[in-house]
Parts: sequence; C-alpha cells; structure tokens
Amino acid sequence: MFDDVRQIDAGVLNVGYVDAGPPDGPVVLLLHGWPYDIHSFADVVPLLTDAGHRVLVPHLRGYGTTRFRSPDAVRNGAPAAMACDAVAFLDALDVRRATVAGFDWGARTADILAALWPDRCTGLVAVSGYLIDGQESGKAPLPPEAEHAWWYQFYFATDRGRQGYARNLRDFAKLIWRTASPRWHFDDATFDRSAASLDNPDHVDIVIHNYRWRMGLAGGEPQYADLEDRLADKPAVTVPTISLEGDANGAPHLEPQVYAKQFTGPYEHRAISGGIGHNLPQEAPREFADAIMQVTSLT
Repeated sequence: MFDDVRQIDAGVLNVGYVDAGPPDGPVVLLLHGWPYDIHSFADVVPLLTDAGHRVLVPHLRGYGTTRFRSPDAVRNGAPAAMACDAVAFLDALDVRRATVAGFDWGARTADILAALWPDRCTGLVAVSGYLIDGQESGKAPLPPEAEHAWWYQFYFATDRGRQGYARNLRDFAKLIWRTASPRWHFDDATFDRSAASLDNPDHVDIVIHNYRWRMGLAGGEPQYADLEDRLADKPAVTVPTISLEGDANGAPHLEPQVYAKQFTGPYEHRAISGGIGHNLPQEAPREFADAIMQVTSLT
C-alpha cells in the first residue's frame, strides 16, 4: 500500500501521497509530524479502509517525494503555509470534505483546517489537542523547565544548529523519536523506513524555517499574512473533535484542561495508556483509528 505513492500538482507543490480504500468512501486526511513521515499511519490505514473509508496520506512539504513546483519558491515552514498546502491538496483531488487527523506538525495543520475551513472538515482528531499559536506568543519566554524541553528550537536558531541538523539528520531524528516516545521500542527497520523521507532536498530548509518562524526569527510570506493574523487570535474549533494524549509523551505538550475551551463544538478527550508516546498513530493505531471512525458521531 505505502509502496504505491502517487504524485499530484497541488498549489505550490507536487505532492507525494497514498490514496487507499474505496474511491466513494468517506474521506480521511492523515497528516504526519516531524521528524516522521507517512509510515506513522501504516497500521492505521488498513483499519480505516476495511471500515469503508477512503484514506489520503500526503508527504508534507520537505518530506518524501513532495517537491516545490518552482525552484524559486520560498522554503516556508510556517503553519499557515502548510495548512494551505493541505487545502490545495484536497482541491487537487476534488475532495470537498474530509475528517482530518494528525500528530505533531500534522495535528497543528489539522487544527488550522478545522478552525479556518470548518466547511471542509467533517471532524478532527488531534494528538495533543489544540496547537494553534502565533509568532508573538512564540516570542514569550517560558519557565526554565519548559524552555529546556524545547532545546532543539534554540539549537535550530543558530547557524551551528542548522549545519548540525543537516550533517546528522538520521541521528538527530532517532534522538527525537527516543525522547518523544521513551517507551516505544522501535527497531532499525521501522526507523529507516521513515528516515528515508528526510532526505528530501528541501527538508532542512523547511524545518529550520518552521522553528525560527515560531520564535520570530524568520518572516513568512505576504500571501499568508492574513491567515497568520487570524491564527494569532487562536480561533475556536467548532467541528466535532477528539483529542488524544499518550501516557508517555516525552515531547512538550499542554494538559488537555488548558486547551479544552478552544473546542467549542462536540468534543471529547481520550487519554491513551500503555506507555504511548508522541507518535501516537504508530504506537497505538487501533485507538487512533477508532477516534477517527467515532468523531463524527459526537453530539
């Protein structure tokens, strides 16, 4: 299934993606995070397709076989740009509505779709809940323990960090996997399968820009300015939503009571036990798939 990666022009990108399940089934859009790839959903997809869903899994900009259509395009990793990628991808496939689900960067993008384009979303499943924020908020200092958890964000703010990431891409990614999911005992084959997607020629530029943008150290592009302003106001999510959190998530994340008020439509939070870390779809595929299949029935 994941060997059959298709390509389609969508907005500023030529997107590599998986399209599985019945073409006329209710659509699910799955969005991965950093530093992972579409294989985070390898065990989720068959659960959904067996239930009759059409499942779309794109490589984000800077990952896998996704490429910019113009060599002169800005390698912009800001959240608004990535959300527009997702909308353009749905448009290119003539998909009007989908249940959107993701983790890490993918959860943030899914949140934005649900908040700003609710007419395109039948439901939302987001690991770690509400992740929408603006640059001004990102500039604000945090307590020391919280800053310590974001060590790589400060590393990426330096030229040394950019060079270090580029030179040690796989070792860096494996470190993040281990610290973000300290009780997930993945093997080398599982890691290598996803790490190949990080060899994308735009990957380092996208990652560095993403984290520098968050800290106000890099600008965006004018065409996304209005969206960035709207996101800075933390728009509410009105579509049916299930947020998920593993009991062993080692990545920085908020407690659900902090962000619950941002979900003003039908909403449920699920705590997933069993040593589940940050890459929840790959570590707990059944729970992730069940949330997707059940979210639209929330009242």
